[in-house]
Amino acid sequence: MKNMGLAELVLAGPTAPRLLPRAATMAVHAADVLEKARVVDSLAAAVAECVLVVGTTCRGGLYRARAERPEEVAPLVVERATAGPVALVFGPEDSGLSNEDLKHCQRLVAIDTSAEYPSLNLAQAVLLLCYEMRRAAMKREGGVEASAPAPAAETEFFFERLEAALLRIGYLNPQNPSHIMLALRRLFGRAALEPFEVRLLLGLARQIEWYAVSGARRLESTTDH
Repeated sequence: MKNMGLAELVLAGPTAPRLLPRAATMAVHAADVLEKARVVDSLAAAVAECVLVVGTTCRGGLYRARAERPEEVAPLVVERATAGPVALVFGPEDSGLSNEDLKHCQRLVAIDTSAEYPSLNLAQAVLLLCYEMRRAAMKREGGVEASAPAPAAETEFFFERLEAALLRIGYLNPQNPSHIMLALRRLFGRAALEPFEVRLLLGLARQIEWYAVSGARRLESTTDH
């Protein structure tokens, strides 16, 4: 991180505090990054204020098929950083990010490696991603400042209400709502929703849920009279 000019490290999860002593023995001249690192209980807490969250993956599958290359997503990360905090999310070295973790990511990125030996250790992946961010930052010259997207905590609340509403009207399979919800998260993530837009969509989700619970009966009663 420090080699590429990045200094804000956040460690998330119950095992995070145990990582700091081990990391300190390897940090050498980057001890200041570890000293200032934040430790939080969950990924949701780590990215709550971020306007863009990019998850990393090396695995395939339905929810990971749309992963982009680092050089493709780096300019967007740098652009959004002018509007607020952005995050690159890395999972544990042995397992990577889970599907539950991916719910908090608006974009996915995968490093192009040989099919014969695709595995990278965590340090290699972090260095390559940070390098692409640095390259994109150096290329960026002036331009119009990006409008500020809504923080992740606000969009996460919207997604929770939207899922509840869509379950109410039978649009989602209650046994596997994530199948559709992850696709909707990707869709809205690409749109970079601003706070007003999130509030607008939140109102829509609430109206759907209200109609499913009592609105339809109330309208029928009005029509009968």
